[in-house]
Amino acid sequence: QVQLVESGGGLVQAGGSLRLSCAASGSSSSTNIMAWYRQPPGKERELVALISSGGTANYADSMKGRFTISRDNSKNTVFLQMNSLKPEDTAVYYCFAVVTGRRYWGQGTQVTVSS
Repeated sequence: QVQLVESGGGLVQAGGSLRLSCAASGSSSSTNIMAWYRQPPGKERELVALISSGGTANYADSMKGRFTISRDNSKNTVFLQMNSLKPEDTAVYYCFAVVTGRRYWGQGTQVTVSS
């Protein structure tokens, strides 16, 4: 069993930055894929970015140039650096991981961007 715990969410003004963290606990030494999803109010969950165990990152088009995903494999942690935040970035952000062939979701962390 693996548990994903997000942190770093909160309230920020437009144009500001936040850095989200997601730590995997349990027997999670073999994490193949880690990713961030988000769900804005009244909308469906969407992929933000994903990163392989080797560090190869992919982003949704709307996030390119503003968001950066990274990971620390020794700590089983994935990060999402968010810059130039916009009000439309307001959402619950969820951590996702594939560990030994199983899919896991975090509980989500709220990010609110004010005008």
